[in-house]
Amino acid sequence: MLHRAARRPQFFYTTAPLPCPYLSGRTERKIVTELSGADAEPLHDRLSRAGFRRSHNIAYSPVCPGCRACIPIRIVAGAFQPDRTQRRIARYNADVMAYEMPARATAEQFALFQRYQLQRHGEGDMAAMGFYDYRAMVEDTPITTGVVEFRDARGRLLGACLTDWLSDGLSAVYSFFAPEEPRRSLGTYAILWLISRARGLGLPYVYLGYWVPQSPKMAYKARFKPSETLAGGVWRVLPEDGRPLTLDAAENEKVSVSG
Repeated sequence: MLHRAARRPQFFYTTAPLPCPYLSGRTERKIVTELSGADAEPLHDRLSRAGFRRSHNIAYSPVCPGCRACIPIRIVAGAFQPDRTQRRIARYNADVMAYEMPARATAEQFALFQRYQLQRHGEGDMAAMGFYDYRAMVEDTPITTGVVEFRDARGRLLGACLTDWLSDGLSAVYSFFAPEEPRRSLGTYAILWLISRARGLGLPYVYLGYWVPQSPKMAYKARFKPSETLAGGVWRVLPEDGRPLTLDAAENEKVSVSG
């Protein structure tokens, strides 16, 4: 008689309350679980479809009491139509080349990461990260991950995007870029590249994490159309006016952590 090995139970934990990084005066709590072992990749796929994000070997999702400001969002890559501003950004960066690198931290990346953090997010915790912290962010991954580097014609590193490869898309984990090149809009350009790459791979989505409509810093995520947002276990197309719909009819894909 054959005996199937018992499946290891997946444990989920809730973090202690911390100040919200997006909205002043609010408190953040997360549900977290470890990604490890042979099931890490398929589990990460399922959790991503359920609105989770990855950091190191942890998947997490906000569970803030009385607040639903963080909305999972993904771009429908095959149907994406750039607007006039996005087309201009693509033309302006015509000299930029993208290189898909393994998940290995380099001193060159870290120097750019530091400049970006100090000039864009000087008050944040990441501005104090040292090289070994940065290396852990890049390399401590149990799944298929890489760093997309963006370089100009002279080979100068302009930006980088830590990216997860999912079965149904690409997930932008974290991006940073040269703060002295604001006209290039390199953050937007990185997303445009991910959309193009997902199309080339036949993958339907680019996952952007959480969109926070009340936060000006997060508004850009709704500018890539069409996008879908997740509410009540259902991904729905974001309307043209940019206001997420409440769940009323389950016409789109239902998602669950279990499969």
